[in-house]
Amino acid sequence: MMSNSTKIAWCIFLIALVWAPYTSAQSDGKREKEPGFWELIFNNFFDGHEKVVPNNFKDHYRVIDLERQWKFQIGTNDRWANPQHDDKSWVDIKVPGDWENDGFHGYDGFAWYRVHFDGRMLKRNEAHYLVLGFIDDVDETFLNGTLVGKTGDFPPRFRTGYDSNREYFIGNELINFNGDNVIAVKVYDEYKNGGIAKGEPGIYVSGGSEQLLQNLYGPWKFTKSNKRVFSEPDLDDDNWDVILVPSYWDNQGYRSLDGVAWYRKTFELDFSPKDSENYYLTLGRIDDFDVTYLNGLKIGETDDGRDFGQSGSYQTVRVYPIPKGLLNKKGKNTIAIKVIDIGLEGGIYSGPIGIVSEEEVTRMIRNKR
Repeated sequence: MMSNSTKIAWCIFLIALVWAPYTSAQSDGKREKEPGFWELIFNNFFDGHEKVVPNNFKDHYRVIDLERQWKFQIGTNDRWANPQHDDKSWVDIKVPGDWENDGFHGYDGFAWYRVHFDGRMLKRNEAHYLVLGFIDDVDETFLNGTLVGKTGDFPPRFRTGYDSNREYFIGNELINFNGDNVIAVKVYDEYKNGGIAKGEPGIYVSGGSEQLLQNLYGPWKFTKSNKRVFSEPDLDDDNWDVILVPSYWDNQGYRSLDGVAWYRKTFELDFSPKDSENYYLTLGRIDDFDVTYLNGLKIGETDDGRDFGQSGSYQTVRVYPIPKGLLNKKGKNTIAIKVIDIGLEGGIYSGPIGIVSEEEVTRMIRNKR
C-alpha cells in the first residue's frame, strides 16, 4: 500500500495535470498574467541553459531622434497611412509613453500615430532601421505609405506583441533623401495601457553597413520547403515568399516555424571586383545553423553540432571568403542559404549583410563582437 506522503504527492501531481492547461490557456501574453504550471517547471529546469537571444538593438546607432511629439488620432482609417494625408487637426502626443497618461485614460482599441523626419540627415551608403520601441499591443508601421513592418495580430485573431522591441529595416528605395518623410503607425490595444509605450524611437544605422561594397539588406526570397536544388543559381523562385533580411522570421508570419527554410537573393554587383583583391560575404548572425551557396558553390557553413540549449552557433557572425572568379562582374549573382532553426526564434536576424573587402573585414568582425 502507498504511504500517506506518496498519496499526497500523487494528488498534487493529478491536480497539476488538470490545472496546468487551464492556467496556460488563460495567458494571452499580457504582462499581468502569470505563467502556467509547466512553464514554471520547464523554465526552472532549463534555467542557465536556454538560448539567450542577443539584442540586435546594440548593433545600431541612432541618427535621427524620434522621441518627441507625434500626431495622434483614434480610429481605424487605413487611408491615414498615406503620406499626403493632412494631419494638422490631430492632437499631439508624447512618444514614447502610454496614451493613458496623455489624456486617453481607459481607451482600448485602434489609433494612429504620424511623424515627419528629414531624409537629408541620412546617407545612401548605410543600412537604416526604424526603431519604435515597445508598442502595446499590435502595430502595422508604414514609411511614406509602404508597409515596413508589423508585430502581433489584430482582432479577430488577436495576438499581443507588447514585449517586442519594434525594429524594422527600411530600404533606400523607400526613403526620400532629399526632404520630407512620413512615418505612420496603426496601433491596437486590447486592454489596460496602450500605445508606443517605451524605448528609444528613432532612425538607426546598422553598424558596419557603411563598409559594405555590396549592400544586401532588404527583401529576399524565402520558402519553408527543403530541396537540394534550391542552391542552384538558375532556379525559378518567383513563387517563393518575400522576407526582410535581417529580421527573425518569427516576426514576419512564421512564428511557429522550427526546422529548415531557405533564403535566396539575386543581384548585380554595385562595384567592380579587382582580380588582385579578396572579398567576403558577411551574413551577420543566423539562428541557428546555415549552409551558404554563392552561384551554386558552397562557400561556408556554421553548425557546432550541439542541441537546443547548448548550441552557440546563433551568436556567430557569418563571414565567408568568396573564391576568386566566382562573382559575376557583369550579370546576375545568386546567394542561396539553407537555415536550420533548432528552437525559439529563427532566421537571418542581425547584420551586416553584404560583400566587404578584405581590408575592411577585420574591422567589421571586431566591431560585432
